[in-house]
Amino acid sequence: MQELIPINVTIGDRAYRIKINAQDEEKVRMVTRKINDQLLQYKTGFAGKDMQDYISMVLLWFVTEQQDGNLNPELVKVGDQLKQLDALLDQALEG
Repeated sequence: MQELIPINVTIGDRAYRIKINAQDEEKVRMVTRKINDQLLQYKTGFAGKDMQDYISMVLLWFVTEQQDGNLNPELVKVGDQLKQLDALLDQALEG
């Protein structure tokens, strides 16, 4: 079993410390940059109430983008991680 390494990623205006396989670090950082770039595009192009609105739009965009072809298992894993982050955001905003 591979050892997990801790990394910090920032999505929107929040930092998260996650543990990943060392060989996945580059992919996770690339996807994080892609998400933040898309967040910026949505923030400048659409009126939203808060960051959660934009994150939800990016999540929808990201999953829809993956439906155009075969789903890459790595991207499915990242999508699942994004759903977990979205759930954490929901919990933080509720309480």
